[in-house]
This record gives sequence, structure tokens and C-alpha cells, in this order.
Amino acid sequence: MGMRLWQLTYLAVPLMVILLSQTVLMALFAMYLTFPVMGKNYEAAVMAAGNCGFGLGATPNALANMKAITERFGPAPVAFVIIPLVGALLVDIVNTCFIIFFINILK
Repeated sequence: MGMRLWQLTYLAVPLMVILLSQTVLMALFAMYLTFPVMGKNYEAAVMAAGNCGFGLGATPNALANMKAITERFGPAPVAFVIIPLVGALLVDIVNTCFIIFFINILK
């Protein structure tokens, strides 16, 4: 409990650069890849917002982004099926495969 946070102030600028670049890249990814691939409609816009939330955090962030949009503009049932399934189920399986693959390479 004796962590001296003031000694980490030199990391503030690099962390802000990383956060800003992650935000910009995620927005570009959602606009130019997710939205067109998903069909360029309202459901695609909600899924792109969910993709931004997932890319900047985790599945709960994606659901919060999607909920904020659907509360204002109306329901998007397909998006609320696809994003949680991908974010909670498929990503875990893919991550497990990648982790095992890289562990075996680094042995």
C-alpha cells in the first residue's frame, strides 16, 4: 500500500498518446470497416458503436454504447444478438487458441 503514484508522472504523456491513438484507430476501423461490412444501415451503425465499445474496453462497454444509441433512435435486435455473442463467446475461444499457439511457439 506504499505505492508512490507521483513517481509515475513521466508516464502520463505516453499513456495519453496511446489512448488517443487507440480511440482514433478504433473510430476509423468502425467507420470504414465495420459499418460497410455490416450493411450500411441502422443495425450496422449500432454494431459499429458496439465495436467501438468493445475495442476500447470490453463487452459491457459495447452494450452500453449500443444501449445509448437504441434508447435515442429505436431498437436494433440483431445488433444485440451479434455483439454479445461475439464479444462474450467467440472472442474467448479465439483468444484461447492464440494464447496456446504463442505459448507453444515460445517454449
